[in-house]
Amino acid sequence: MIPFKDDNPTQTFPFVTIGLIVINCLMFIWELTSPAGVKQIVYSYGAIPHNMIFFFEKTQPVHPVTTIFTSMFLHGGFFHLAGNMLYLWIFGNNIEDSLGHLKFFIFYLFSGIAAAYSHALTETHSAIPMIGASGAVSGILGAYLLLFPHARIHTIIFFGFFWQIVRIPAVVVIGFWAVIQIINGLLSKGILNQGGVAWFAHIGGLLAGLLTIKLWLPKAKKHF
Repeated sequence: MIPFKDDNPTQTFPFVTIGLIVINCLMFIWELTSPAGVKQIVYSYGAIPHNMIFFFEKTQPVHPVTTIFTSMFLHGGFFHLAGNMLYLWIFGNNIEDSLGHLKFFIFYLFSGIAAAYSHALTETHSAIPMIGASGAVSGILGAYLLLFPHARIHTIIFFGFFWQIVRIPAVVVIGFWAVIQIINGLLSKGILNQGGVAWFAHIGGLLAGLLTIKLWLPKAKKHF
C-alpha cells in the first residue's frame, strides 16, 4: 500500500514543507559526494543513543544534543530518503497550513526530538547511530490522523502482479502504518543493537504529534 497524494486542499503555500524536502535532498547529495564517506558522516552526525543519554561526546565531533538535529537531515539510502519525503509532501502541507509556517517548523523539530529519545530510551547503551527524517515525519502523521482522519488519500494497492489506485480515509492509511510500526517494534526488540529500523522512533514521533497537536493550533482553530 503506497499513498501518493491526498484530497485535502490548503489555503497557504507550503514553503516550509518544500524547504525541508529540498534541504534533505541536498544533504543526501552531500553524503554521497563528501570525501569523508557516508559511514563517517553517519557516525559523526547521527544520533547515537548512548551518547544522547549519557552526554558522551568523545566519539563524535559535535555535542550529542546537536546530533539530534543533524540526524534528522541524513539518510541511509535513496529509498529511505524517498519514502520520508513522499510522506512529508503528502501530509506536511496540511499541518503547515493548520499551524502556520513557523509553528510547523518548530513542531517538526519537536517531533524529531521526541522520536530520537523514544528510540534512545529503548536502546540506552547502543552505539549505532540513528538517522533519517522518519521520526519528525511520524509526528506529522500523528497530527494529520487527529485533525483530518476522514481526508481521502490516493493509494496504490498491489494484488500480486496487479495494482489499483483507491481513495482511502487517512485514518485507515495512517492507522495501518502505525500498526506495522508497533508490531515491528515489538518483534525487533533486542535486534536493533545490530542496526536496522528504529521502530520506536516512529512510534514516539507518532504519539508526540497525536497527543500534542491541539496545543500547537492557533486559538481560533482550537475553538473551531
